[in-house]
Amino acid sequence: RSFSQSLLRLLGFIFWGIATVQLYGGVSVILVFKNYSYLFQESYLSLPGWLALATALILLPTGVLTVSISVKCSCKQQGTLMYLLLLLLCLEMSSAALACSYYARITSQLGSAMGYLVHQHKWLCSQDPGNSAVDIIQRKLQCCGVHNYTDWIKASSCCHPAGVPESCYKEKHSHCRGGLDHVEQFSDEGCLKKLEDHLCFAMLYVFGCSIVPSILELLAAISNGILMR
Repeated sequence: RSFSQSLLRLLGFIFWGIATVQLYGGVSVILVFKNYSYLFQESYLSLPGWLALATALILLPTGVLTVSISVKCSCKQQGTLMYLLLLLLCLEMSSAALACSYYARITSQLGSAMGYLVHQHKWLCSQDPGNSAVDIIQRKLQCCGVHNYTDWIKASSCCHPAGVPESCYKEKHSHCRGGLDHVEQFSDEGCLKKLEDHLCFAMLYVFGCSIVPSILELLAAISNGILMR
């Protein structure tokens, strides 16, 4: 019993730290899908982030309750803690499963979505230069084209002859124009790989923040069960 009480006290403080980590992960996922909403039409893709935020909010009172039980046992508090731990496990398993399935779905659609943006940019003659969705992505991620700058050459049209947008240039060459005379001034990587890496980090972060706390919550449930006997 004394070991269970000590473990619960320690886990209570750990839960507060995990709540902060969960909060960061949830906000990151939500902001990623908000910033690149023109690539993803489905609004539900940010659901793992919202589940992570809900988990973080529930972890805070759970941590308080866990520390309180380790000091003074109460049947009502112990029962409430069990319900909260069960709720947290459900939320975290759902968040982990959604993060995996959504990431697989997103990566399969990302290439065609980027290709469409490049094609649209080259064929819309009335488009304001530098203000399209693909220009915003290229400036933000310091990338050029879907795979590299040659994607812009293949997509040349009567409205936009062979060349690259100004957003393709590296920051120190941002004053340059979209000719093909100085290829070394273009951003080296394509946007597809950088977007995939960005999304992979956000989803893996949420996945890790769901699996690791669930193990600690099982330990807390076992310790609480020992004290309830």
